[in-house]
Amino acid sequence: MNVATPNLGKSRTGHSVCPHDCPSACALDIEIGADGRIGKVRGSADNSYTAGVICAKVARYADRLYHPDRLMKPLRRTGEKGGGGWQEVAWEDALDEIANAFVKAEQAHGSAAVWPYYYAGTMGQVQRDSIDRLRHAKRYSGFFDSICTNTAWTGYVMGTGSLTGPDPREMAKADCVVIWGTNAVATQVNVMTHAVKARKERGAKLVVIDIYDNPTMKQADMALKLRPGTDAALACAVMHTAFRDGHADRAYMAEFADDPAGLEAHLASRGPEWAAAITGLSVEEIEAFARLVGETKRTFFRLGYGFTRSRNGSVSMHAACSVATVLGSWQHEGGGAFHNNGGIYRLDKRELMGLDMIDPDIRELDQSQIGRVLTGDPVALRHRGPVTAMLIQNTNPASIAPEQRLVKQGFLRDDLFVAVHEQFMTDTAKLADIVLPATMFVEHDDLYRGGGHQHILLGPKLVEPPATVRTNLFVIDELARRLGVSNMPGFGLSEREHITRMLPHYEIDYDGLAAAKWIDCQPDFETAHYRKGFGHPDGKFRFRPDWTATPAPNRPPASIGPLGPHAALPDFPDYVEVIEVADADHPFRLATPPARTYLNSSFTEMKWSRDREGRPEVMIHPEDAQSRGIGDGDVVKIGNVRGEIRLHAKVTGEGKPGVLICEGIWPNDAHLDGEGINVLTGADPVAPYGGAALHDNRVWLEKEVS
Repeated sequence: MNVATPNLGKSRTGHSVCPHDCPSACALDIEIGADGRIGKVRGSADNSYTAGVICAKVARYADRLYHPDRLMKPLRRTGEKGGGGWQEVAWEDALDEIANAFVKAEQAHGSAAVWPYYYAGTMGQVQRDSIDRLRHAKRYSGFFDSICTNTAWTGYVMGTGSLTGPDPREMAKADCVVIWGTNAVATQVNVMTHAVKARKERGAKLVVIDIYDNPTMKQADMALKLRPGTDAALACAVMHTAFRDGHADRAYMAEFADDPAGLEAHLASRGPEWAAAITGLSVEEIEAFARLVGETKRTFFRLGYGFTRSRNGSVSMHAACSVATVLGSWQHEGGGAFHNNGGIYRLDKRELMGLDMIDPDIRELDQSQIGRVLTGDPVALRHRGPVTAMLIQNTNPASIAPEQRLVKQGFLRDDLFVAVHEQFMTDTAKLADIVLPATMFVEHDDLYRGGGHQHILLGPKLVEPPATVRTNLFVIDELARRLGVSNMPGFGLSEREHITRMLPHYEIDYDGLAAAKWIDCQPDFETAHYRKGFGHPDGKFRFRPDWTATPAPNRPPASIGPLGPHAALPDFPDYVEVIEVADADHPFRLATPPARTYLNSSFTEMKWSRDREGRPEVMIHPEDAQSRGIGDGDVVKIGNVRGEIRLHAKVTGEGKPGVLICEGIWPNDAHLDGEGINVLTGADPVAPYGGAALHDNRVWLEKEVS
C-alpha cells in the first residue's frame, strides 16, 4: 500500500494529471484543504501545452470525487442478473470469489475461457495496464484493443511510417490551422488554446472540417460541413487543385514522397466537381479551401479521431495527411499534419504488462466485438471455446460498445461470471456478479503520457482514498496471489516502483519526476517534421501504402491478420465506398459524436453534466423533419438491422439533410426504453487493421404515432 499522504493538516496545492481518455492529458494544479479534501482544479500554467486551460468537466472534479453515489464497498449480486439486488461483501471474500470463478472457468474450458477486459477509463500506465500482466501470467485470452485509435493511427502511419509529427504547440505559429474531424472545443480544449493564439497573434485563419455545426465549427473562419465518411474525397480534390494551380511542392515530393507522378495522374479525375457530388460541399467551398491552404505555407493540419470512425476511416486519415505532403507543409514551423505523438515516448513497460510472458498461441479477442464474443459467434471466438469469466476495469462496454443488444444478451448468460472494478454503478456494473469499488486519480500514484502533446507526466497520490476502496494494482496483485502467479516478474511492486522501472531511458526515478512534474519529450524540429526522412525504411512518405503489410502501432496479431474489406482499399488516396451507404430502407446516415460535458460514459453521473446536456436527442435537419411531419421535441424511432430505439427529436440545421446526429454517450436508462444509441452501431471491423465504425450507420427514421 502507498505511504500516507504528506502535509495533512496544511492547505496546499498538489500537482497531477487528468486521467481521462483524452489526448490532452492536462497538467493540473489542485487545491487541497487542511482537511485533506480537494477543492478547485486548474490547468497548470507552467505546462507549455496545457497552458492553464482545462475543460469544465475536470475543473469540477471535487463533485465527482465526493459524489454521494460513488461506490464505496464490494458488492455481491443477489437475485437475477441485472435485477438490481446487491449485498455488501468483505474485500477478502470478494477477491476469493473472483479467483475461484477464474479457476473453475479454466478447469472447464482452459485458461482462455477467462477474458480480462479493460480500456482507458484511466490513462495511467500502472492502473490501466497492470491487468495485462495477470493476463499473460495466467495465459488468459488476449485483448485486441480496437475500439478507439486503430482506424486513425493506421491511416496516419500508412503515410508517415511513424506515429509522430510536428510539435502541437506549433499551432500557435501557424498562419492557417485546419481542425479536421474533431470537436476540439468539447473534446480537446487545448487544441483551441494554441489555434486561437495563432489567430490573435498572427491573424491565422481557422478552418474546421466536420459533419455538423458543433461548437468548434462555430468558431471557424471557414467551416466545411460534409457528409459522414466523405473526407477522403475532399482531400483528393484539394490535392487535385494543388497540382492544377501550381501549389503542389514538386521539389519536396521528389525528395520525400514515393510516387508523386502516379498520384497526380490518379487525381486528374478527382477535382472539386467530383468531390462536391460526394461530400455535399459546394465547388466554391472546395476551391476556396484548396486555395487557402495552397497559398499558406504555414498550414497546420490538426487531424482528429472522429472522421476516421467510419468503415473507410483509415483511408480518410491517409488522404488527409497526404495533403500536407503534396503542399510541402511539413517543411515549415507551424506547418505539417499532426495526429498523435505516441511514437516519441520511450517507456519500458515489459515488466508492467508482463510482455515477456506472452504466449503467441493464446487467442486474441476483439474488444469491439464483445457482443459477438459473449453470444458465441465462432468467428469472434477465433473458432475456440467460450468466454465464461471476466474481470473488467476502466471501461463500460454495456454502454459504449457497439451492437449493444448482443453485449447485454451476452452479459446476461447464466454461465458467465463477471467482476467489475468501478467508481460508479455503470451499465456494465449493473450486470456483474461482483462489483469492487475503485480509487480515483488523486488517490493513487501513476504515470501518464500525452497523445496530443509531448509530455510524460506524474500524477502522484494527493489525498487518502476512502478506507473501503482499492486501486486497480491492488486488485491485480491480490488476484495474482490467489491464482498462484504472484512470484512472477512485476507482481508485488508498488506504483512508485513500477513508475521508476518504466523510466530508464530518461535516467530519472519517481522522486526525480515528482520534483520535475513532467518530461518534455518533443523531438527536435528536423526529426518532428520528417526533414531527415519519413518513418518508412526508404524515408519516403507513402502515397501508395501497402495496406496489409505496413507496420502500425496496433496492428492485429498474425493469428488474426488483416481485417475488413482490405482488398477494396485504393492504391492512392481516394474515396472508397465501403461505408454503410444510405438506401431505400435506411435513407439516413447516423453519427454518434461525444457530448461536451460527458467523456465517453464518464461524468454522466454528474447532475450538472446532465442538466447541461438535457436529454438524449437526435438532431434532424428541418427538411427531413418536415417531410416526415416531425416537430421539435417529438418522440421518434430510429433503427436498422441491429435494432431500434426511441428518443426525442431536435429539429436543427446544424447537420446536413439526410444526416442524423446523436451526441452522447448517455447511460442506457436515460433513454425512453432503457437502451442507448449503441444499439444501432455495428462491430464490423474496419479495413485493414480493425476498429469500430461508430459514426457510420445507415438507419430509418419515423415519428412515433401516439
